Amino acid sequence: MDRECVSLLPSVCEVLADSGRSLPDDTSLEKLLDWFTGLTKAGGSQLEACPCLLEFISAVVGNTASDPGVLSFALKLTGLLAATEDGFKMLQERSVLDLVFNHQRWQEAGLWEDPCLRIGWIQGLKSMLQHPKALSFFVKSDFIEPLLQLQTDSSLFVASAANQMLAHILLFFQRVSSAGCNGVNKKKDDRRTQTSITDLEHPAATVDTIAEYTAVLVAITGYLKESLVPKENLHQSLQILKLLSMLLAQAGPPLWDKLLQTVGDSLEELVTVSCNQLTLPLMDVILAAHSSGTGEHVSDQRVSRLLSSMLNINKQSDLIHAAAAFLRRGHHDTVHTARAVRILLLPLDIISGKTLLGTNTTDEHRFSMVEQLKSKTSCISIICVCLTNTPQITLMPSDVLPCPPDLIVTAVLSLLRICSGISSSAGCSEACRNLIGSGKVQKCALEALTTLNNSPGVKEKINDVFTVLIQYLDNPDSDPTVLHKSYQVLVKWTSVCTELSFITEQLKQDLVEVVKKRVCDMRWEVRDSTVEFLGHLAGVHVFLKSPGEVRDACEALLGGCCTTPLLREALQDTESYVRASAISALAKTQAHSWQQGERLSQEETEIVSRLLEILSQDTEGFSRRAVVQYFIAWFSSCSSNSPPSSSTSLQMQCVRSVLSQGSADLDWEVKVHTLELAELLLDEAFSAHRGYRKCSDTHQALSHPYGVVSDQAYTPHTHTGSRTKGVESDLARVLNNLVEQGVFSALLSGLVDCDRPVGLKACRLLITLRDTVCPLSLGALDATTATVSCELPSWSWGQEIRKILGKRKSDEARGQRSFSGAEEVDSEDCRVMKEACSVSVCEVLRSLSLDERLGVLTQSSDHVHNSPLSLLQDILTASAAHTHSDTQQAGQEVIVDCY
Repeated sequence: MDRECVSLLPSVCEVLADSGRSLPDDTSLEKLLDWFTGLTKAGGSQLEACPCLLEFISAVVGNTASDPGVLSFALKLTGLLAATEDGFKMLQERSVLDLVFNHQRWQEAGLWEDPCLRIGWIQGLKSMLQHPKALSFFVKSDFIEPLLQLQTDSSLFVASAANQMLAHILLFFQRVSSAGCNGVNKKKDDRRTQTSITDLEHPAATVDTIAEYTAVLVAITGYLKESLVPKENLHQSLQILKLLSMLLAQAGPPLWDKLLQTVGDSLEELVTVSCNQLTLPLMDVILAAHSSGTGEHVSDQRVSRLLSSMLNINKQSDLIHAAAAFLRRGHHDTVHTARAVRILLLPLDIISGKTLLGTNTTDEHRFSMVEQLKSKTSCISIICVCLTNTPQITLMPSDVLPCPPDLIVTAVLSLLRICSGISSSAGCSEACRNLIGSGKVQKCALEALTTLNNSPGVKEKINDVFTVLIQYLDNPDSDPTVLHKSYQVLVKWTSVCTELSFITEQLKQDLVEVVKKRVCDMRWEVRDSTVEFLGHLAGVHVFLKSPGEVRDACEALLGGCCTTPLLREALQDTESYVRASAISALAKTQAHSWQQGERLSQEETEIVSRLLEILSQDTEGFSRRAVVQYFIAWFSSCSSNSPPSSSTSLQMQCVRSVLSQGSADLDWEVKVHTLELAELLLDEAFSAHRGYRKCSDTHQALSHPYGVVSDQAYTPHTHTGSRTKGVESDLARVLNNLVEQGVFSALLSGLVDCDRPVGLKACRLLITLRDTVCPLSLGALDATTATVSCELPSWSWGQEIRKILGKRKSDEARGQRSFSGAEEVDSEDCRVMKEACSVSVCEVLRSLSLDERLGVLTQSSDHVHNSPLSLLQDILTASAAHTHSDTQQAGQEVIVDCY
């Protein structure tokens, strides 16, 4: 523990023990507990290092007038300190444990009614129960009975904590029950106990410990047996089923067998009760037992019978959920899997009229399922569950599937037609009426169809899929979300079925017409989805008549003459989301021509001009971000080996404009993207330079721009050896080009930006540039690169950079004059600040203290503020503010760092 923290802890304990003193925020106690938990896991005795903790606990629990929150904290802290045998012994000798965990005392004081205290009691005991001595204390104190009562506590948090506590006791100490036992199936034992919470660290369990664990096991299993079948309280049965699910998933053979022997009859009774609220929790228990069983024992066979019973219950809605739960677990039990598949396909069979279950078989549940489907609420719920599981079903082995996967796709398409009212069905007409206009079923069916394209043998269905989807897109009643999902399905199926000979010319023409219609829809969400669709489609490559002839799907399905004009028109849309999507889509549609180095058409040149207008004039950040990303994509796609052309010339002109406007944008994401473009230009410029190392190679990208950065030291890249005059001259030429393109100005602008991600990115790129053109290991500046200069504007970022350079020069001048005895420096400072705007690039790179600046930028604020020391200081500050609040003037407030 930090020495400063140790010195502050007594004062903090005093504040906490005084219930009248305030805390900086309501999470302070939880933060303190997290800190102590970390210290306990790290090892060492906290009681020896901080004797004040023992005094604090004694003072708090001895005063029944203490705040319940602080009391709860004291109980949890006591459990943590008693988690080691040495800590337990010290607390036991001081009679602290008996005082802290005496629940009857808390009841008599009227404090037990507060759920905060009950939570503290449970979690404190759970933390303590890490060794046999703690188990002995638990048993001798008769704590098992109140813990069982808390299973049905009115507070869900308390009941859940009690559940976790019982599971912890049985699983943590389960090894003692098999200590010294012979004849246990070792292989099965290893498999089942590998997920146990932990193993006892003691070489052998004592007879007393085994007896104590057995007593706890008997008490808990007896309670489970008596309380599992609901008499009046369903909540109690739910809690017990959750507990059993946890136990059976992790229990070793002795405990696993004991649990099933004890509660097996009750589980069978629950299956016959058919209570829909218990179906899924009961299925979780059976599946947990089924997963850990091996089929070798009587108990395993009982689990198999229970599973069969669950897959044959009479209530159809519960039966559907039970079958879905079984498939979600991913079991490979052929008999039960085949049964679950038939259950889930039955509703689709009934409504679609397709023979999914075969023509020569009758399902005993068909009649009752038809009756369930006649109720609208029940029908929609059942169908949605079935649709959610159809993609998994179609991937099943053929010995499990009752029909080919393509027939299931046909049934889903039939369902979509019924929902939109396009057609009726040969199935149950009453059930079909319940589905007409149901957006929920439409979305579920489309989501299923999105994944069904991976099923074997379904590619030939692409024509049918396109027909239904185009009908949906053309339907004026289609919801925007449904239209969006329809577009997604189209792209998905096109990306898998890359040979588009199945799609007729009429369907292609219908698709063109519906896209033209939807891109002008009154609803901006629909326009946005349509424009996005065009971009995604352009990214899919398909084969035409010969395998060697490849085009993007957008050109193959819609024709190039249709796509670009629609997207160009969308650049004028009133909604910024649509404009941004149109820009992104244009980049995807033009990617192929960029890669081939084709000359820009007049239309493409006009698009570029329009994009520059958007970057300089658009009021929304979404559009401006998309513009910069467009130019990044353009620059990235062009080959560095392609000969210069008019397109290249235009590209370089645009780059200068984008860097200038993007680095001055108000949106920080636009500025970061602008720096990404600058990075591409750096990589391109120095691609042939042997000593250049890309910034991305030395610095891992952040997952989130404002996330905490790893505290890794930056090691400047140095060059060794001599450089020829030709290399120096080439470096100077490259550096001069970067200055003219505006790359250097963009980097300097980003360096002094107020947004941390921008400054961080710019600083790293400047270090990369510095280490390439004027490495520190060479000492003096190269003669050629030293001549390269840039202009610093007298406003904005230029003024900030000049201040930094001026301060450095001023400090150097002040040091020289101080050495010579001069005292007046103000006039010299002013002179330095008013120097000419033209500066040497290498001199600037060396004078900005980039490594120190990077160190500051990579430090998150948490480095200073989010620490145990800061937390302790906050508690003391808040306490002092509370104590002296009467002496403060009205309106005066003490600000505390409540991170």
